[in-house]
Amino acid sequence: MLVLVDESNVGSSVRTAGRGLDWIKLREFLAGPSTGRELIEMVVYAGLPPAMPIWQEERDKKNKFMQWLRSNGFMVVTKDGSPAEEGRYKANVDVMMAIDALELSVEMQPDLVILVTGDTDFAHLAIKLRRRGIRVEVASVSQNLGNILRSAANEVIDLAPLFQTFEMMKIQEPTPNRAMPPRQNQQQHQRRRRPRFGPAKARSV
Repeated sequence: MLVLVDESNVGSSVRTAGRGLDWIKLREFLAGPSTGRELIEMVVYAGLPPAMPIWQEERDKKNKFMQWLRSNGFMVVTKDGSPAEEGRYKANVDVMMAIDALELSVEMQPDLVILVTGDTDFAHLAIKLRRRGIRVEVASVSQNLGNILRSAANEVIDLAPLFQTFEMMKIQEPTPNRAMPPRQNQQQHQRRRRPRFGPAKARSV
């Protein structure tokens, strides 16, 4: 069995549920000993922030996480993102994942491929794999899964019940308000806090 994961898609789904993604539990759920299935590889496809100073901190964090996945037995394939509008970036791994799925199905000859994604762009890939005699299952939140991808697969694995077993996401506590300056100094304090004009700091997703 081969498991291919669209990291951005599954990560977004689990965050929508207000949970953090437990990768070890996900692997055990899909391909653990209790499933009776033999896992060849679980490959995670992830986009990285662009290699630019404005995204360097986020890129370092993402690379650190990718290294954690590798050290825990996952095969990781990354793609450098490119700047987009409004200070965002794009790093679409769909094409890379689809090409690898076809190549790996020839090289590894799995009897089953699980696509961990809800992206309907993978519907044609599912059909292509089935034409090769490979069983295809799609693992996603069932209620958010489009009919095109649902009908292209042999079976859908609903991840919603699994997500409910993951830990709740930690909500950052708001920073306590600083004490206001004495009343007689408030006017001076306000004068010092002049607005700064210039380009807004770019945000990444």
